[in-house]
Amino acid sequence: MGKTGPTYLEIGVIARPHGIMGEVKLHTSPEYSMALEGVKRVYLNDATTATRVTGYRNHQNAILLKLEGTHTRNDAEALRGARVSIKVSELPALAAGEYYSHQLVGMHVVDETGRELGHLSEVLATGSNDVYIVKTTDGKELLLPAIESVIRQVDLEHDQMSVVVPDGLTG
Repeated sequence: MGKTGPTYLEIGVIARPHGIMGEVKLHTSPEYSMALEGVKRVYLNDATTATRVTGYRNHQNAILLKLEGTHTRNDAEALRGARVSIKVSELPALAAGEYYSHQLVGMHVVDETGRELGHLSEVLATGSNDVYIVKTTDGKELLLPAIESVIRQVDLEHDQMSVVVPDGLTG
């Protein structure tokens, strides 16, 4: 019954070449940088043809990728600004109770009584815990901390999240 997700997920943008051997620096969120470690192929821009990843490493809080066919700085420069996607089916599985942002965005959000509050429109990554932005049924925004005492249940199959709205917040 759950929503059908995308086949491909954009996880970053190539910022610039790195060095002279064809590596590229990838801007991505921390959520997806770990997923890249085991990825064997990526998709550039809107292409559905895979480009093989021949190297991956962390370097000064950035991800450096080496892609098949990219051997020189000029080859890498040609990729500047390219959007990088991976197949959703190739994302590593997460532990129970953990979710990727793309699985949550768009979910119906209800309170503990079952009253519809709205839908989750965005996930903000913060230092201590994520914050879920809920677009309420009356067009306002409700910011909920992604902590156990607030997020009670995530039901991917029924595309619904049950929450307890903390005192002082309105929903």
